[in-house]
Amino acid sequence: MQKILVFTDIHIVAQGQTIIGLDPFARFAQGLNHALARHPDAARIVLCGDLTHRAMPEEYARLRGALADCPLPISLMLGNHDRRAPFLDAFPEAACMDTGHIQHYADIGAHRLICLDTLDEVAPDQHSGWLCPARLDWLEQCLTEAGARPVIAFTHHPPIDTGFAGMDAIGLRNRADVIARLRAAGNVVQIVSGHVHRTVQGSAGGIPTAILKSPCHQMPMALDAKDTSLSIDEPGAYGLLLLSETGVIVHTEDFTLPPTRSFTYS
Repeated sequence: MQKILVFTDIHIVAQGQTIIGLDPFARFAQGLNHALARHPDAARIVLCGDLTHRAMPEEYARLRGALADCPLPISLMLGNHDRRAPFLDAFPEAACMDTGHIQHYADIGAHRLICLDTLDEVAPDQHSGWLCPARLDWLEQCLTEAGARPVIAFTHHPPIDTGFAGMDAIGLRNRADVIARLRAAGNVVQIVSGHVHRTVQGSAGGIPTAILKSPCHQMPMALDAKDTSLSIDEPGAYGLLLLSETGVIVHTEDFTLPPTRSFTYS
């Protein structure tokens, strides 16, 4: 099996700053070290958006420093807390379209990973997502060129409702168009998203969809809340995808839990 490590909603802040008393930089460094120690054979790391909290140059510089010694290839994606100009200033080598959108694909063994840019910098609500016609056309071409390869599509904004009223209100506004293209291709076997800061499983037009937690702060189980800034100090996590000929397995690892004893059952 091929392994893919996934971190989403990292929310790096400036030196000395925290979010609900937590240090996102320290949490991400802890999670990255944890993942690399246990899965050094992973083929790639995908950072699924909201790389920083305020899209400040210092925040992107800190993230670049945190990734400097990473031995694995990295796919960088953007979320609603990011901005393309300061991101590209810090990561000028990042793969992007001619339009400046941060979209790219990577073929891993028999699979194709497609990383989409759902950031809408002029969203009326400031945080919902959107894929413009240029990004959708790129997606369709990438899906076509994948041929018989099983495809895993990565988005920051999930293409499904989650039941969290506030987060669904700032979700992917043209999700129906995105799902239609993914379904029509016939080769998309898994969607992986972030944005919600909780582990959620669902289906987008029949395509399995996994939403992963943040390595830092999580969304409390407050389904009816309209406040999208609600956060709680629950265990930080990253995702682990196992790719095989028979399908995709999605694991989530809570790396900030205290060590536990191992038992052998007979």
